[in-house]
Amino acid sequence: MLYTSTRGNGERVRSTKAVLNGLAKDGGLYMPVKFPEPIDYRELCTKSFREMAVRIFSCFLDDYPDIDSVVERAYRNKFDTEEITPTVKVGDRYVLELFHGPTSAFKDVALSALPVLMTEAQKLENETDEILILTATSGDTGKAAMEGFRDVPGIRIVVFYPNGGVSPVQEKQMTTQEGNNVRAAAVCGNFDDAQTGVKEIFSRVQKEGLPREAHTVLSSANSINIGRLVPQIVYYYKGYSDLVKAGVIKAGEEVDFTVPTGNFGDILAGYFAKKLGLPIRKLICASNENNVLTDFFDTGKYDKNRPFFKTSSPSMDILVSSNLERLLYLACSEDGEYVSSVMRSLKENGFYEIPEEMREEILKSFDAGFSDTVEAASAIKSVYEKTGYLMDPHTAVAYHVADNFIEEEESLGIPNIVLSTASPYKFPKDVLNALGIVAGNDPFEVMDQLNAATHVPVPDNLKGLRERPVRFRDVVLKEDLYDYVIKEVLHVS
Repeated sequence: MLYTSTRGNGERVRSTKAVLNGLAKDGGLYMPVKFPEPIDYRELCTKSFREMAVRIFSCFLDDYPDIDSVVERAYRNKFDTEEITPTVKVGDRYVLELFHGPTSAFKDVALSALPVLMTEAQKLENETDEILILTATSGDTGKAAMEGFRDVPGIRIVVFYPNGGVSPVQEKQMTTQEGNNVRAAAVCGNFDDAQTGVKEIFSRVQKEGLPREAHTVLSSANSINIGRLVPQIVYYYKGYSDLVKAGVIKAGEEVDFTVPTGNFGDILAGYFAKKLGLPIRKLICASNENNVLTDFFDTGKYDKNRPFFKTSSPSMDILVSSNLERLLYLACSEDGEYVSSVMRSLKENGFYEIPEEMREEILKSFDAGFSDTVEAASAIKSVYEKTGYLMDPHTAVAYHVADNFIEEEESLGIPNIVLSTASPYKFPKDVLNALGIVAGNDPFEVMDQLNAATHVPVPDNLKGLRERPVRFRDVVLKEDLYDYVIKEVLHVS
């Protein structure tokens, strides 16, 4: 399958090359030149997660000769359940649990597969230079990427995260990560600053190249990489299949998914699933106080010129949602020049506005809402008291937003599946406070408090985090990211 840039530079590359590159040469995101044909979701409903993954990977990554092996290596013995992403009934809706992987976050599903896809692509593309992965994270991608790429030959990874903009547990996960090829650094700024800085490094390298003596090429592990996005499609099929197998719906009946969203990759994967034929009525985009996406769906105007809020759901504290570019590309009939113009407006002016007919087309598949920190905390408390189910703040945002759609869904008989994206133990202080219990200051003592109060087990990968030595303490100014990579990572003077 050939991929091209959302910004219309005429580039055509194989899927293996798209995975290696991460970003297109013009700064756009890779999309299939021709979107895959719909697949038989009724057949997939009878399959396991891994069997679904083989079928879906094959649709988008057909330049890989042995997808079965890729999937087996990606998911073997990495999750605490054979289901990978189980669906549970919570109150009057269903929760798709995506946090059963090695770092207790939804990013594990894709970042278990991407290292395998990238190393295979290296071989297939005869890439002999070392690959340096640069990734910006709002919290969960960093640890999941570092864990996924740990000690993978021929690949190094550097993760940039906003200083003070992730939870203490998320930061400790990154700064204590083992592996000879991993590195993390805090950026003075928010996630958008880190993400913009990484994109500017890619743009500069596209124009100037890296120093020859580095013998290195760049790639990305963010959801801007198509190799990150494709694996996320699978759990939409898994969630749908779970409801069919449970007798909640019959194959062919529609469902809604409510997705806590920051960079728009997770929910975009759901749109890809819908385009492949999965019976999804609406994908409900759930935001926190940084509700730039809610306003976009409501008005057609994307405007990042607004206050930035640090919230209890830091992985959603984002004002520039990169993957929205892919949705615009599909909504404007793959007009790369148009996408390039709106992305230029976003960079230069901080906003853009789409035509009303395009917004109406998008709203056939999407809806949106937001939940503030108080509302999310209330959802954590009420759901726990009513059902005994404990949610993290990101899941709580989605659960609260889903409440706003429940009357319409009930009248239509449409189940709502909420994507649960992280273990509550990654945000123990906020969860404990939401339950009405005063939390201590030490995040690891707070984990013990939360466990004592709820008896919900602490994930094994988080239990020993307190004692792990900190390996990475670098703090970088947002304008110095390029120099940091050249001098401190590549050691080129």
